Parts: sequence; structure tokens; C-alpha cells
Amino acid sequence: MAEQSSPQTRQWLKDLPGLLAELEQEWELSIGQPLSGGSSAYVAPVQTASGNAVIKIAMPSRHRPYGFQQEIDTLLRADGHGYVRVFKFDYERHALLLEQLGLSMQERKLESKQVIQLLCKTLQQAWLLPPSADQTMNALEYKAQTLAQLISELWDKLERPCSQTIVSGALEFARRRLDAFDPQLCIVVHGDPHSANALLVRAPRAGAESGYVFVDPEGFLCEPAYDLGVVMRDWNEELLAAADPLALAHEYCQLLARESGLDEAPIWEWGFIERVASGLYLCAYGSSEHGQLFFKTAQHLLDT
Repeated sequence: MAEQSSPQTRQWLKDLPGLLAELEQEWELSIGQPLSGGSSAYVAPVQTASGNAVIKIAMPSRHRPYGFQQEIDTLLRADGHGYVRVFKFDYERHALLLEQLGLSMQERKLESKQVIQLLCKTLQQAWLLPPSADQTMNALEYKAQTLAQLISELWDKLERPCSQTIVSGALEFARRRLDAFDPQLCIVVHGDPHSANALLVRAPRAGAESGYVFVDPEGFLCEPAYDLGVVMRDWNEELLAAADPLALAHEYCQLLARESGLDEAPIWEWGFIERVASGLYLCAYGSSEHGQLFFKTAQHLLDT
């Protein structure tokens, strides 16, 4: 990540050993070796007096608009329903002590349709979370508006790394989602419910009926189809390898609609918006080759 070389991040890395030592003493922990795979937080298994857990300390980030405090608040209010359980937290130090989970759906290499079914079942639990008393949403802050702005700005800033046809399609879908905006239909969405953010619970429990729970929620208000659009955003390599990428994408969209009980159209539209926005974001932060996969897939999905 580009921010890893920022002065703020360098200072965070410098202070991290001292912070870990403080939390180890205050929370009466024994911290193990950090887990691999993360890019915006320090995550490590810990031993407590009552058993195993995981400590997470978030890196300062300007790329998460909803903030770490909102993540903590979402997890606390969820109380384990669809989400990882919180044992302890510290807002100021961006620290969480969480239940220990198993492998993610991504790590388990599950078949795509099984992933979709499990994600939908897990989201059904996560979507039960009521908004906090101070959570509101208006058209200017709505995800369709902010993503349209991001797409327009990055496309110009990056000197048009993908076709205007793709960008125009994404902006048209964003306009449709904005036209359909209704605060009464908004719920607390996860915001990034991909297969790497859904982890296996170690023992059956209430709130984890799918066998999985989510980590790293953004916890903002949006229509629930947005979360399913994030799921649609994935599968680039699989779609590109298919004899008919468009048909396979529609098959996935139909499955998402059937498993969630939502309409196909908003799922498809959010998925396309997210695919183009993600490609531009990756290009902006140093992963142009990866970003081009999103654009190439989007090109195949234009003939809807």
C-alpha cells in the first residue's frame, strides 16, 4: 500500500512494539507471532487467562472513509451475530481483542457457488444489526454518489486507464442507484463482505448459523444489494476463463438474488460500479496489472 511509506505510518510502526507491550500487560495477554495476509493492521494470536483470542491493532489509514471507531461500534452492537465477537477494545489505540476464528472462505478454496450461498447466509445475520442512534444517510453521502465521484476523479487523474464505455456504464448504474435512494430502505451493511473477510467459527454458536462470521466491517448505511454487489465484484479470473463470461456472471447474480431474496438488477448494477471503482483504485495505488483484470472483466459484462 502506498500509505505504508507515509510519515504517519512510519511513526505507527516505530511505536508498535511499545504499544504491544502496554496492551500485553494491561489486558493480561501473551502475544504470539503476527498473522500473515493483512495490509492495514497488526493481527496476532494471543493467550489470555480464559483461553485463545486474537489482537488487532489498526494502522492509521486515509483510505477507510468510515474509520476504525465505526468498525468497533459495528462489532459491539452486533454482539457476535454475523460478526466476530469483541472481548476488549481501545478506541484511542485502535486496538481490539477478538474471538479466535479459523480459516477464511478464500483460504479454504471453496467452490464459487458455495461461497455465494455461505456469504448470503452470513449476511442475513449481519443485516439484522439496527443502525446506531446517530447513524443517518443522505444523497450526497450515499455510496452511489461517492463511488461515482471516485470513478470520475480517478479516471481523469490516471489519464484514462480504461475505456470511456466502461466508465460511462458504471456512472449510469451509479445514477440509477442514486435515483433509487430511499433512506427507509437502508440498513447497516458490512461494506466489504468478500470471501477473505468471512472466517470459520471454531465451534457452533448463535449468530454464526452459516458456520462463518465477518471481520473488518465498514458498517455504513446503504441498501442491502450493495453488499451483494461487492460479492459480484470478485471472480475476475474465473469469469475471464469462462467460455461465456457474461452468462456466468448472470448465473452468479441470479444465485445471489435467489439466496438473499433481493432483486437482480440492483445487485448487478452495484457489482459493475464496484468492479470499475476497484480497478481504478488499484491502478491509483500501484497495482495497475491487477486493476486491468477488473477492466477486462467489466468489458465482457457490458452487453447486459
